Amino acid sequence: MAEPLLSVRGLRKSFGGVHAVDGVDFDLAAGELLALIGPNGAGKSTTFNMVGGQLRADAGTIRLAGRELAGLPPRAIWRLGVGRTFQIAQTFASLTVAENVQMALLSQDRKIYGLWWRAAGHRRADALQLLAQVDMQALGDAPCSALAYGDVKRLELAIALAHRPRLLLMDEPTAGMSPAERHALMQLTRRLVSEQGTAVLFTEHSMDVVFAHADRVLVLARGRLIAQGTPAQVRADPLVQQVYLGSGAMLAPAAAQGGRVDG
Repeated sequence: MAEPLLSVRGLRKSFGGVHAVDGVDFDLAAGELLALIGPNGAGKSTTFNMVGGQLRADAGTIRLAGRELAGLPPRAIWRLGVGRTFQIAQTFASLTVAENVQMALLSQDRKIYGLWWRAAGHRRADALQLLAQVDMQALGDAPCSALAYGDVKRLELAIALAHRPRLLLMDEPTAGMSPAERHALMQLTRRLVSEQGTAVLFTEHSMDVVFAHADRVLVLARGRLIAQGTPAQVRADPLVQQVYLGSGAMLAPAAAQGGRVDG
C-alpha cells in the first residue's frame, strides 16, 4: 500500500458506559476507495463522524497528510481538504443545478456569507466544468427541484468536488437509488478518484456496492475492527461470515435482508 493520506490510530468514543468505538486503527491511501461496514451498533457512523469532525474523539489520532484533525470543527477539517456527501443529499431545491455548484464555489472562495444572491454570476464556467465531470453539464440551467434522485446524488458529488478535496467522505452514497443507479454512481466515483487522486472513505449498507467497488473493506462490530482487506478477503473471513450470516451473537436483527445491513 502507498504512503497513507489518512492515518487513524487508537480511535475511541464512548456514550455513557457504551464503548461505541474502541481502539480503531486504519490507513487510507490517495486514489483508494475504502468501505466501512458493520451491523447495527457496530460504530461505523461514529467512526465516520469523528473523521469528519461532527463528533469529537475521546482518544486517538486522525491525521491527514500528517496534520492532526482530531478536535477540529467540521469547517476547519473541510478547509484542510476533506469533502463530504450525505445519506440524504443536501442541495438547494430552489436554485438551478449550476447555481448549486456556484454556491459551493462561493464558499470555497470565502464569499458565501451575505452574498448568496451572487451565486448565478460566480464562476459559472468552473461550475459547468464540474458538472461535466459528473456528466450533468447539459442540466446546468435545470431547476434542482426537477431532478431525478440519481441526478441529485451526482450533483451532490459535483458540489463536494468543488473544493478539490484530497479526502472525500461519502455517507451512504447510494441510499435510495436503484441497483443500476448505485453502480453507475460508484463507477463515476471510481473514475474521478482515479483522475484526481482523491481518497474515498464511504459507509454503505448495500453489500453489492461494497464488494463491487471498494478497493478494501473495514468491518466493525461492537466498536472494534474485526476484519480488513480486499473485498474477497473480507467476504471469506469466518468472523465476518458469522457476524453477517447470523451464526453468532454479534449479528444485528435482520442484518442480511435484501443485501443490506442496517445500522
